[in-house]
Amino acid sequence: MSLRARINSPEPTKGHTEGDHLVGVYRAKLLEEIDLAEMSALAAAERRARLERVLGHIISREGPVLSTVERSQLIRRVVDEALGLGILEPLLEDASISEIMVNGPDQVFVERGGRLEQLPLRFSSTDQLMQTIERIVSTVNRRVDEANPMVDARLPSGERVNVIIPPLSLSGPILTIRRFPRAFTLQEMIGLGSLDEHMMMLLAGLVRARFNLIVSGATGTGKTTLLNALSGLIPDGERIVTIEDSAELQLQQSHVITLESRPANVEGKGHVSIRDLVRNSLRMRPDRIIVGEVRGGETLDMLQAMSTGHDGSLATVHANSAEDALMRLQTLGSMSEVEIPFVAIKDQINSAVDVIVQLTRSADGARRITEIAVVDSHGREEYRIVTVCRFHAQPMTADGRIHGHFEYFPLPRRTAERLYMKGEAIPAAYGVAQSEEQLALRRAVA
Repeated sequence: MSLRARINSPEPTKGHTEGDHLVGVYRAKLLEEIDLAEMSALAAAERRARLERVLGHIISREGPVLSTVERSQLIRRVVDEALGLGILEPLLEDASISEIMVNGPDQVFVERGGRLEQLPLRFSSTDQLMQTIERIVSTVNRRVDEANPMVDARLPSGERVNVIIPPLSLSGPILTIRRFPRAFTLQEMIGLGSLDEHMMMLLAGLVRARFNLIVSGATGTGKTTLLNALSGLIPDGERIVTIEDSAELQLQQSHVITLESRPANVEGKGHVSIRDLVRNSLRMRPDRIIVGEVRGGETLDMLQAMSTGHDGSLATVHANSAEDALMRLQTLGSMSEVEIPFVAIKDQINSAVDVIVQLTRSADGARRITEIAVVDSHGREEYRIVTVCRFHAQPMTADGRIHGHFEYFPLPRRTAERLYMKGEAIPAAYGVAQSEEQLALRRAVA
């Protein structure tokens, strides 16, 4: 989009505030003052600084009497409209905001600390909101119009964006921006109450012992955050291939290959799916494969990779419980174009999936692990899930918080043996059941 198009926008209409009117007036004056060819040659930071200086001179020369704060706010709004995303720019710079939801031009909501709140912000018109949306999707060679009313995109800084416009949306253009999650370690997540030391010790042992883990949870429960934290436990030196719709994982190991799917271009060509990338990754000699989210036919390829030499792989899936996660994987696996019976898919899941880590977002906004379950079934057996850790919630307190405690159960025999043979200590909280055959394993209890 040209610089002139970014600065030029519709005149304010009836019902808009005086501030909206001033933004429109000074946007036009700024356009008259600047040399577009010269501005286009500048870097983004220099361009913003130059526009702020020019606009400051215009306001000093012609503008109304404004306080220092009002003057700064006006300059920022005009320049944000010219170069950035308008009223959304300050929100994108606020690290406490994890999600931005625009419901038409008059409603802007954000999520902070797991709670939603409406902000006293609005776009000056539907046209202005549509210009902001078009500016976002154009950066990834996408378009949004009546023929393409739904778009998924990603900002250059990593934020995930979803757009849906009329006629599908009856509330006007809807824009949802999910912030790029900060990388947390498991130790930091303990401080947030997402898990405790006993769970961290178990998860660390499972990852190092090359168990295949599925992170399950609903939207917004922190699956990607936990996946990133778990990936930090993978020993350095292994070849890791990550596959995502939007590259968010921030692995610190030295040998990491990052793959990202690609949507079709405006001509409907060039689409590269998660499944294409999973298949290609198998030719790249990975030690482990990490899939940001399985949601279709790639599930079958992922299961086959997990059960044929790529132990220690990680993936996430949308599900509300460990049991639901297995059924969801079975359903997704059947979406492959390969004709395969449900029973055979169950065999694949029993062979591939070792552990399910279930995440839940509580009513108070807290995100935590609510269950760690071991898949103890094999072959064509019915699914047998053994819960080794569960969070017991207490009623919400007067301050709107939910507290509780974690309860631990013995590890299944096969799981304990596998950890023991890999040289991983079994945390005392998960002591295996007493039997003659388990006495040797008991020596490994930390």
